[in-house]
Amino acid sequence: MNFFKQRPKTPGDIAKALKDSLTKLDSTVDNRRRNPDDMAKLLQQMKHVLNGDGDSHPQPEAIAQLAQEVYALDLLQLLIKKIGKLEFEARKEVTTVFNCLLRRQIGVRYPTVEYILTKPQVLFLTLDGYNDEDVSLNTGMILREMLRHEALVKLLLYDEQHFYTFPKYIETTTFGVSCDAFSNFKECLTRHKALVAEYLELNYDRFFSSDPNQLSYNTLINSTNYVTKRQSLKLLGEILLDRSNFNVMTRYISYESNLKVMMNLLRDKSRNIQFEAFHVFKVFVANPKKAPTIAAILRRNRDKLIVFLKDFHNDKDDEVFTDEKMFLIQNINDL
Repeated sequence: MNFFKQRPKTPGDIAKALKDSLTKLDSTVDNRRRNPDDMAKLLQQMKHVLNGDGDSHPQPEAIAQLAQEVYALDLLQLLIKKIGKLEFEARKEVTTVFNCLLRRQIGVRYPTVEYILTKPQVLFLTLDGYNDEDVSLNTGMILREMLRHEALVKLLLYDEQHFYTFPKYIETTTFGVSCDAFSNFKECLTRHKALVAEYLELNYDRFFSSDPNQLSYNTLINSTNYVTKRQSLKLLGEILLDRSNFNVMTRYISYESNLKVMMNLLRDKSRNIQFEAFHVFKVFVANPKKAPTIAAILRRNRDKLIVFLKDFHNDKDDEVFTDEKMFLIQNINDL
């Protein structure tokens, strides 16, 4: 009989061992080289508890024990704080473990979501991951999973300090990080429609602020970056044309400054940006109850607009686009 055989680690033991390793982890190269195998093994063990493996199915009791220990040890926050000090494979395991816990459901409850609502810093630290290119795609995947849950989107939307860092990450980071940040920004604004409609109505002035000292959606529309500008125009069109955002759309198309921006973008050197601007511009023209200032601008530029639209993207083989163009021309002509 082998009296020295170690007993198998319980889920609680795994969580405690991982916290101990993470707490001791520092930024020195030597420490990173000493610990990666142990760290990766612990994360793999957590993943096996949550997902099972080839030989066994996940056990609800073990999953519950692991989850409770993770919450009690505040391990989720620690994992995000330390993810930049882990090796590449260990970072991937963190993403998998995190997302498995986020998807864990008991009836209609999501225990990890409920936990994060009491510890919002977990969500905000994940968003802050865009500050570090090395970990941004890992934290971006975790953030995307969080944004599937309406309660977490609400938490982020109504935290001005953090929500309005999205334009900064979209504008100032590398191409890959910027695209991932925009993808999650779009997720915030399109997945939970009723929530977003309410938010935009209550926070219209802040969201579309023209103050150069404030990051806002207009920061993206006015970007000098082609990809950012095109994506932002496209998303703006989707937001305005969504039925749930009717009140926001009505307000947006009542401001002459917004119309002037779109009229200028119709002449952008990029044909793709022109095309995206067209889909916002058409909302101003198609509105049967135009604000007096909007109608006046269109009337004043009627002849030029008609000539411009007749020659606008005539090479497009798109029947819907052609019909929309003719509708706008007729509408402007009738002013």
